[in-house]
Amino acid sequence: MSIPPIEDKRVGQLIDANLDRAREGLRVVEEWCRFALEDKELVITLKDWRQQLGKHHLYQYKQCRALSKDQGIGLKHPLQDIRELPEEVITANCARVQEALRVLEEFTYKVNQNLAACSKEIRYGLYELELTILKTSLKSKRLQKLISCNLYLITSPKENITEIVEAALLSGVGIIQYRCKEGTDLERLTEAKNLSFICKKYQALFIINDRIDIALAVDADGVHLGQDDLPTSVARKLIGEELLIGKSTHSIEQLKQAASEGCDYLGLGPINSTQTKPGSNPIGLELLLEASNTIKLPWFAIGGINTSTISSILSSGASRVAVVGAIMNANDPSKATLKLLENFQ
Repeated sequence: MSIPPIEDKRVGQLIDANLDRAREGLRVVEEWCRFALEDKELVITLKDWRQQLGKHHLYQYKQCRALSKDQGIGLKHPLQDIRELPEEVITANCARVQEALRVLEEFTYKVNQNLAACSKEIRYGLYELELTILKTSLKSKRLQKLISCNLYLITSPKENITEIVEAALLSGVGIIQYRCKEGTDLERLTEAKNLSFICKKYQALFIINDRIDIALAVDADGVHLGQDDLPTSVARKLIGEELLIGKSTHSIEQLKQAASEGCDYLGLGPINSTQTKPGSNPIGLELLLEASNTIKLPWFAIGGINTSTISSILSSGASRVAVVGAIMNANDPSKATLKLLENFQ
């Protein structure tokens, strides 16, 4: 289809400006997906859209460019100065692209139907892709926070559970797992809501043991599964891609299997005898070095870990540990947390 010459230079200038705007915005989003999210499929899609628009950026449109007459150059809005998070930059640039594409649709429908159709297709595609990017960004942020955590606190039922968890967070714990096998669902939901609020206050990860429904209800960062819980693939379908999935393992074989299932982190244990699971046989220290040489995912040694045993566990190959009683049963949870964290310095 041949494109007729632009009779109205103002329309040509408008098309040129919005093609530039859309392509620039797509490049900003593409670079985030490339370097921050490291997501090849997203990069391929965004690059293809840029190339499609570039193909339609004809010389006759560029000839209409008249920057000296553009009354929008240099204009800023106060909201542009309060973007602090990368996700805010991504949202702003997706909106920039979507708005530019809508302008192109309106002004090219009669003069360049191919460009109008291309603009419409990309605009609708970006509506969906933006959500994918934001979810992937949230997952990436959670993973980065997880990787930085050395000490993981798993709760046990306590009347003052909120105070204990807050003391641990204040002292440096970066991830909390709510584990409760007692009480009604309503009681657990209420308790989980309180703990979720506190974790968000201290920018810590909040994980729910077993209960996907409660995790979704309280906007948790993920769920932790046992060997007899729902399969990882089923859990992933239920919680979506942006939440974390952790899994308990008790051998190198289970560790490898869980890693291949798409889990985000793993627990290995019990290393020592533990009151949390009195019927479980300890696996000992021997597997820790093999695990460290085998598994690239973040994993936490667990089971009977306290201030007396943590140094031997770290020296045997573990770099992260999960504890229950060492903090939950401590007379001074804050002091107990600080003593445990001293071993990572």
